[in-house]
Amino acid sequence: MSATDRHALVFGATGLIGRHLVLALGQAGVRVSTANRSRQSHQRLVRWLADHGHHQAPADLRVDFTQPEPLSGRAADWADVTEIHNCAGAYRFGMSGADARRANVDSARAVVALAARLPRLRRVVHVSGYRVGGQDPALVPWSDEHRRRTYAELGAYEASKAEADAVFQAAADQAGLPWTIVNPASVIGDSATGESDQQLGLAASLRDLWRGALPALPGDERTFVPVVAVDHLARFMAVLPLDEATERAAYWVLDDATPALPELLTLVARHYQVRVPRLRVPVSLVRRLPQWVTRTDPETLTFLSADRYPTGPATAVATRHGLAMPDTTTTVLRWADHLAAYRFGEVPAGRRRFTAPADVRTFELGAADAPTVVLPGPPGNADTWAPVAGALGQARVVDLPGLGLSRGRRADWPAWSTALVTETGARHLVGHGGAAALAVRAALAHPDLVDQLTLVSPFAPGTRVGRAARWTPLVRWRLARVSAEALARQLTGDPALAETVASSAADLRRGRVAATAARLVADAGGRRWRHQLWAGLQRYPGRVHVIVGADDPLGPAERQLLETLPRATVTAIAGAGHHPHLTHPAEVAAAIGGAPVDTPHPPRGASPAPAYRR
Repeated sequence: MSATDRHALVFGATGLIGRHLVLALGQAGVRVSTANRSRQSHQRLVRWLADHGHHQAPADLRVDFTQPEPLSGRAADWADVTEIHNCAGAYRFGMSGADARRANVDSARAVVALAARLPRLRRVVHVSGYRVGGQDPALVPWSDEHRRRTYAELGAYEASKAEADAVFQAAADQAGLPWTIVNPASVIGDSATGESDQQLGLAASLRDLWRGALPALPGDERTFVPVVAVDHLARFMAVLPLDEATERAAYWVLDDATPALPELLTLVARHYQVRVPRLRVPVSLVRRLPQWVTRTDPETLTFLSADRYPTGPATAVATRHGLAMPDTTTTVLRWADHLAAYRFGEVPAGRRRFTAPADVRTFELGAADAPTVVLPGPPGNADTWAPVAGALGQARVVDLPGLGLSRGRRADWPAWSTALVTETGARHLVGHGGAAALAVRAALAHPDLVDQLTLVSPFAPGTRVGRAARWTPLVRWRLARVSAEALARQLTGDPALAETVASSAADLRRGRVAATAARLVADAGGRRWRHQLWAGLQRYPGRVHVIVGADDPLGPAERQLLETLPRATVTAIAGAGHHPHLTHPAEVAAAIGGAPVDTPHPPRGASPAPAYRR
């Protein structure tokens, strides 16, 4: 059967597995229809597919499993369907048994009933699970006692998936349908990008690692929580209807080489450069501890097992179709980076990534390779500049080494800032506060490459910061404990802006971020730092644009300095203070974007004093 003869109907197409499956089918030239609960969910899927390079939208069919006829619309829209992929269901813990059965068991039964009415159907593919696959369909319907015991032992989610596995086989056999079951392991991110929006299960452990909230490593060298990259799983599912040998078979899709759970978590912790928990707790003890100690949903504990799974048949299918399992270690680390970059689901969208100028793992957001690069001054981070970057369009914001989400340390700054210019194409450096001097130094190192410097509130720290604020231990102690409300009050005077700086407050509690920020704040308040900034500006031959808040104006000495620079411009943001990007992001973006950056450098002395704009 060629791709042009195939018409795939996908249930659960907007979920993690479903949308990657639609992408894989579409890339293979298969005609795809998706069963969606609403027009809005279909539109979200279409946008996601377009963002991933696939612009042929699947047909939108409406589904409602609570109705006797779950698929609405014209029969002609789905009468020629040749294959159904059932990725529908609910993956969450804490459901009641009734809710879990409606979401997972009843939906599987409804999909089979619909499939039985399709005259051209050649295969139904059902997604089950690696811990629940292989159920005996002869036991269907389950007795009340068997159901009660299973749901009590496994929890509602896993038990409903086990029951659905059995119900699907029994119903499909009764209807005479050709079926295949896929039992995936813990599905993690795309093998190339790490992309995933799934925050349950293993992802929650990575989140705790990142935040320093994982007190111990669960399990031992035999504790096996296998994983599979979502794109590999999708490609595997897409070839099943082509292979007659896969009819009435179940396949465990996972990597047998997945490290044991403590080893996997240690690998990620070292990649994150966070503390590796020294304590290891046996699974038997974890299961006896109260939930307030483990901070783990009891339903997840059944996944902590030494069991192994029959992966040989899936490996044979993959080999027949030229599908190679992606390297698991690489995929896990890319997935870990994606989770951290999107703050474990707190930031659901946007252009966010980790890069490595000078081999320093660096977080940045905004347009990749944009020539305008913002360097946030502490205690801020890249996220506090996201509205400015969004308004600018062709701009990116990078966290300095050791600050925000970037790793590294202050000793990396010289090589890192040089690489930012020479390796990533930064041509317009925007430095805020304490980062202004770093921007100046980077521009001076390559004045032929950096066309413009924009310095946002670069002088005030040197003239306004008191002696207490320059004592590093005290500043570090305060920053490591500051709440979002207190930080907003400190930076803007308005605690209502707490949400704007919440990510900064969270970052300051992680690792040595507060210590690095405190050191930079202290340095920026000293005379030496200020004199280096001034001397650097006098030597830089390009354009200099200084942006300040009108409520935090330049002092006489700063005005006098700028008047000596032939190509300096000053913009004052009305109503703003030392952090105008927090209170007036649109005005700051307009000021940054309003200055040209592509004209050649005129000789010194070609322009008089700086121009002032308000």
